[in-house]
Amino acid sequence: MQNQQQFLIELNGNDEGPQALIVAGVHGDEYEPMIAVMELFQKLEGILAKGRVSLIACANETAYNAASRTGADGLDLARICPGAPAGTVSEVAAFDLSERIRNCSHLVDLHTGGALFDLFPLCGYLLHPDPQVLDAQRQMAAAFNFPLVWGTDAAPDGRTLSVARDAGVPAVYVEYGGGNSVQETIVDACVEGCLNVLDHLGMLTAGAREKKLSEVVYTVEDATPGGGFLQGKMVSASDGIFLPKVQVGALVEKGEEWGVIYDPLLRQQRSVTADSSGLVLFLRRHPRVHPGDSLGGILPVNK
Repeated sequence: MQNQQQFLIELNGNDEGPQALIVAGVHGDEYEPMIAVMELFQKLEGILAKGRVSLIACANETAYNAASRTGADGLDLARICPGAPAGTVSEVAAFDLSERIRNCSHLVDLHTGGALFDLFPLCGYLLHPDPQVLDAQRQMAAAFNFPLVWGTDAAPDGRTLSVARDAGVPAVYVEYGGGNSVQETIVDACVEGCLNVLDHLGMLTAGAREKKLSEVVYTVEDATPGGGFLQGKMVSASDGIFLPKVQVGALVEKGEEWGVIYDPLLRQQRSVTADSSGLVLFLRRHPRVHPGDSLGGILPVNK
């Protein structure tokens, strides 16, 4: 059974300050964040002045070993928090991680689209009912400096961010890339974003970071119930092989061609069109699809 302590690295500054927790590997097929956390440890040595940074490069060992979103018990750690101390392997991992979240002052949870999806770079947060927590999250998300800052419905449970929500801990999550490949640009962007947040929190030595212009292009807040649930967007009505016809980050109009699903058994093909207008937020990269599988999603935006 996983012992998260063996995957935890803690760095302490000389002075008191925030207790930041940065997590990767909640899903076992999201690799760039795991590498980024390992790289971040090296980057932080010598520049952490205040507080403590706790780094977890692999929060879900059995999912990583299986190269899967879910653990050996078939459970998604990002849907079962706060877990159970005497439960299945994923429930125990969720419990341990939830305890660490409750004991930190700020949380950053790093993700990609895994084997299935390619995502536009975003830093998101829940629309917390406490104005002070919400403002802190907005500032953290803007500091991460990804093109999309996205606030969504605070109601969903089972997430790392819902544990933080209930504990009053400012928390953001990051999504970027995916599609079953590893890209160094994504690793570097995650490292830079985390350093930006730590610098924003006043934890780094003076002058350790050069001030950069904001790269935020879109800021969207939408409290629509379930609005942040990616797997429920633009689901397939067909079985077959999905060939996308759009690119992540593009702007599309409702009715525009999104892709084509080919069924080699029935020798049929069906065109898929955009169900709304806006930003191509994410796109399915795993080609085999079944009815009910998400083919991607569109986010209405105003630039």
